Amino acid sequence: MRHDPGGGWSRRSALAGLGAGLLVTGGCAERTDVRAAGGFIVGSSATGVPFSFLDVETNALTGAMIDIVEATAAEAGAPVALQVVPFSALIPSLTARKIDVIAAAMLRTPERERIVAFSDPVYAYGGGLVVAAGNPRDYGRLEDLRGLRVGAQVGSRFVDQLKAAGVSGVKTYDNLSDILRDVRLKRLDAAYGDEPILRYYLRVTRSKALRLVESYRPTALEDVCLILRKDDRALLDRINTAIAAIRGSTLPPILAKWGL
Repeated sequence: MRHDPGGGWSRRSALAGLGAGLLVTGGCAERTDVRAAGGFIVGSSATGVPFSFLDVETNALTGAMIDIVEATAAEAGAPVALQVVPFSALIPSLTARKIDVIAAAMLRTPERERIVAFSDPVYAYGGGLVVAAGNPRDYGRLEDLRGLRVGAQVGSRFVDQLKAAGVSGVKTYDNLSDILRDVRLKRLDAAYGDEPILRYYLRVTRSKALRLVESYRPTALEDVCLILRKDDRALLDRINTAIAAIRGSTLPPILAKWGL
């Protein structure tokens, strides 16, 4: 994989990681074999650089959450198969038993906890705000966006946060790449989403048309975890035991590798 001078991934990879198409790694037989061997099928979105995205040279999933789930599985002695799933379809695919674990930039929320189970946290972050570089205004809170056109990713926590703050001009998109494009084209006034993903994109692409609003502070940091079905308690216990084992050893270098 080609690196940029700053130590991250290439501009081409960042763009692909924000708006990639779908791919399944491994056929049905392979995924059945993984389950039979005591392993699990991992679903992840391909649009969450640096958490999960497609390596444009290999068409394989990569990113911090991919490294974390693979390290967790190795510690647990479990084989895994990776499958790309659109972000908004991750939880439905999990509850339909098409996948067994979600490894993506999906925050732990009370609403989601009513449907699925979350592992112990592996990271935490909040929302970030991007506007056109020529917009000099500082936005310290979401309420400051009232009356503006704001893009957010469908199925994400950030849509709910905007609506709760009284922002009525919210437009939802399948991926952050399209949101940032529309901010550049002045179809939107702002993009609101995962702060690490937005920051990573702006750093790697060196975009001069957009800027991260440094004055914005999220009201809270929310946990990123591996996600499982509520009735899969045995697997959840295995994963939490493995996370505890790698927390002070393998996990910090993975986060540092991806600039987190």
